[in-house]
Amino acid sequence: MARFEDVQAAFWKSGSRYGVHQPLTDEAVREAEQLLGVTLPSPLLDLLRGQNGGESAADRDAFPTDQPTSWSADHIPFDHLLGIGDHERTVSLLDSPYLIKEWGLPAPAVLLSGDGHYWIALDYRASGRHREPSVTWFDADRNEELALAPDFRSFVEGLTSASDFDSEDEPD
Repeated sequence: MARFEDVQAAFWKSGSRYGVHQPLTDEAVREAEQLLGVTLPSPLLDLLRGQNGGESAADRDAFPTDQPTSWSADHIPFDHLLGIGDHERTVSLLDSPYLIKEWGLPAPAVLLSGDGHYWIALDYRASGRHREPSVTWFDADRNEELALAPDFRSFVEGLTSASDFDSEDEPD
């Protein structure tokens, strides 16, 4: 497993502007936490201060799982991380309350990545809104969830390349 600091240095896909918001400010963080009603984890904010959302590098675009999901028998995708911002037509962490309601997901949570049918989220249900949340996979279509990591730092340290997995293991 990689150290967070090592992953942080090469987390973002080089040259991509997809999903990138304006540089993150302390004021934007305060406003986001107030709107979302949670304290965001420091490692997440550290990543977003380097680049405020966007595509993750190819060697950090999947997370291994110990049980199958609708995505794969042994991993989930993580090809982007939502930033904090309000650019039109660019989804952000700030859209979490609306999207959680729209897709019938449990709260309190903050969506990190996903496409509607599935989401990867900071899950505050066990920790409370102002402690370190776990990271959970939510499958909105199947109404299933899978705990991924006890905290965001551990989640990022566990990211790997989707190419490390056998594409033959895709579920039906």
